[in-house]
Amino acid sequence: MPRTISARHLLGLVIVAAALWLLFNRSPLEPADIEHAIRTLGPWGPVAYVALFALATVLFLPGALFAVAGGALFGPAWGTIVNLTGASLGATLAFLIARYVAADWVRQKAGTRLERLIKGVEAEGWRCVALMRLMPFIPFNLLNYALGLTRIPVASYVLASVISMTPGAAAYTWLGYAGREAVAGNDAAIRYGLMGLALLALVAFAPRLLARLKDGNSVRWIEVGELAPRLDRREAVAVIDVRGPDEFAGPLSHIADARNVPLAELARRIGELGSLTMPIVLVCKTDKRSASAAAMLDAAGFRNVSVLRGGMMRWKAAGMPIANR
Repeated sequence: MPRTISARHLLGLVIVAAALWLLFNRSPLEPADIEHAIRTLGPWGPVAYVALFALATVLFLPGALFAVAGGALFGPAWGTIVNLTGASLGATLAFLIARYVAADWVRQKAGTRLERLIKGVEAEGWRCVALMRLMPFIPFNLLNYALGLTRIPVASYVLASVISMTPGAAAYTWLGYAGREAVAGNDAAIRYGLMGLALLALVAFAPRLLARLKDGNSVRWIEVGELAPRLDRREAVAVIDVRGPDEFAGPLSHIADARNVPLAELARRIGELGSLTMPIVLVCKTDKRSASAAAMLDAAGFRNVSVLRGGMMRWKAAGMPIANR
């Protein structure tokens, strides 16, 4: 007998179809267009705005545009509240859709990278959700669906998401408010804009700050004098250098047989490391970027990861061999 289409499969098809239609048939969204549409609704404007923001999140539309418009519409305080409410509602809906509509199919098709992310979230819970929310290079809308494939409790997901999204929501709200005040000729607009940029900078550097705070507890260090003998004995160790290609081939060179995976590319290349069963040692110029990379790998489910203390600076100062350039 032919298989019947269940309600959840039908919902999934509708969402995919709507997202594709918007991708190929919509004109570019502008904050001014959103603002005009919401203002015409009067007292129902905030409710409609939250619903529109949530729907946009489910359909992979850029939330930054709505957040900027929210600042212009409702001001810095109420704007932050409605922006955060809309983003949180949309993130929760996407999470629930992935969990109850498409979870089985996506798990069957998932590659190593996604499976490791799932294992990392299930092991660390809300801490992993909060850390990934603060990483600007992880797509927000896609992460909502990916996290729905895990077994993390809904309450933990929502709480961690709301807390970690608050700085970004406030930042974009302040930028939208600054733009409105600048158009109105308010001299304080520059100050408002700087406040928004400061919050965005805080969001951008938050993962590094968190990684540094966690260094003493979660980062496993390896000393030069420990790594060198292991490499001499040809032990199975994967050395991953997270510097840029120019540094990898630069004056400090690199450890022989090291693989170059720049930190900026690590998130999308984690799948390349999924087949490694040997211990991983992360290297950079000092050890700051390596510590950040270790936090990312830890969140993705890697457990046997070490950071070379002092990086290539200490390696070369100790007179250890480097690759021929």
